[in-house]
Amino acid sequence: MSSATLKIAALAGDGIGPEVMREALKVLRAVGQKYSLNLHITEAPVGWAGIDAAGKALPDATLEVCRQSDAILFGSVGLPDRDPTIPKDQRPERAALLRLRKEFSLFANLRPVQLPKALAHACPLRPERQGDGLDLLVVRELTGGMYFGQPKKTEEVIEAREGHEGGPRRFLRAIDTMVYTEPEIERIAHVSFQAAQLRRKKVTSIDKANVLENGILWREVVTRVAKAYPEVTVEHMFVDNAAMQLMLKPTQFDVVLCENMFGDILSDEAAALAGSLGMLPSASLGNTSGEKTFGLYEPAGGTAPDIAGKNLANPIAQILSAALMLRYSFKQEAAARAIEAGVSAAIAQGLRTGDIYNPADAAAKKVGTTEMGDAIAGAVAA
Repeated sequence: MSSATLKIAALAGDGIGPEVMREALKVLRAVGQKYSLNLHITEAPVGWAGIDAAGKALPDATLEVCRQSDAILFGSVGLPDRDPTIPKDQRPERAALLRLRKEFSLFANLRPVQLPKALAHACPLRPERQGDGLDLLVVRELTGGMYFGQPKKTEEVIEAREGHEGGPRRFLRAIDTMVYTEPEIERIAHVSFQAAQLRRKKVTSIDKANVLENGILWREVVTRVAKAYPEVTVEHMFVDNAAMQLMLKPTQFDVVLCENMFGDILSDEAAALAGSLGMLPSASLGNTSGEKTFGLYEPAGGTAPDIAGKNLANPIAQILSAALMLRYSFKQEAAARAIEAGVSAAIAQGLRTGDIYNPADAAAKKVGTTEMGDAIAGAVAA
C-alpha cells in the first residue's frame, strides 16, 4: 500500500517508442491498481516528436515536466532518415537523451541481462555455455571518462618535413581525453556493491590497469570501496579478457562494473546473449543516497523505424524498465516483482513477439505488441 504520489514523466519519443510505451503504461496502471499506488503520469513529446511539436528535441515544457516528476520513463529517440542537415548537437540523441542525463546528473547506468531457459534458442551461444539461464547486471559509469573528458577536439597539424618537396605536411588530428576522479569512481563502485548485495554477492570490476593510468586509479579505488562490503566478493578483469569471457562463460558474472566506454561496449555485447534488445531494460540513476532516487528508465534498444506502427515491436524491455523504476526510484519492490512475474508468466504461456519467436517451438504463439502487453497486464492483475 502507498499513499504517496508517484510522479512519472512518460516520454515515448520516436519510432516504436509510442507503441511500447502504451503497453508499459497499461501494465503500470494494472500494478498500480493492485498495490494501491497513487500514480501521476504525465506524457510529453521528445525526440523528433519534440521537434515536430515545439521545434527542438527536448522542448522546454517537456523538461519542466521532468523536473516536476520523480522519475522519467523514456521510450527511444532518433530517426536516421530524418533531415540529415540538422547539426549533431541538435539531433535527438544528443539534444534530448544526453541533455537529460546531464540535467539530472544520471551517473549510474544499470543494464540487467537475463535469458530464461524458455528462450535459450534466442541466445547465440551453445546451450552448454548458457547453464541454467543467464542473469547478470552491467553497472556503467555514465558521466565521466572519454565521452566527457577535456580536451576534446579536432585540430589541424602542420608537420615540418625537411628535404621534402612541397613543404610541410598538413593533416587533421582528433583528441579525446579519458579522465576519472576518485569521487566519480567511488560513487559508481558503491552502486555496484549495493546492487550485488541484492543479488549473488559478486562484483567483477573491469579496467585496463596494465596500460591506462585511469585504469590503475580505478582498480585502487574499487579495491578500497570493496572493504565496506565484506560479504561481497570482488575480482578485477582487464576489458579485453572480459569481452572474451562473456562469450566463453557468461554464467561466471553477477555484477559487472565498468567505466563509461568499456560499459557502453560490454553492455551491448552482454545484451546480445539475450537474443533480442526487445527484452532488455535499463536504468540511469542520479543521487542514490536519499529516500527517493531520481532515474531515467528506458529500453536498451532503439526506435526501430522499419517496424514502427505495425504492432510488431516487443514491449517487454519497456515494461521491465517500468519495473526497474518502481524498484529504484520508488522503492516499490513488491510491485516491481509483480511486473517481472507477469513477464515471466507471458513467456511461460508461450507468447512470443517476432524477435523471440521460434517456429520450431510447437508451444510458442506469435503475438503482436498489444497482445503481449495485454497478457502481461492481465497476469499482473491476476
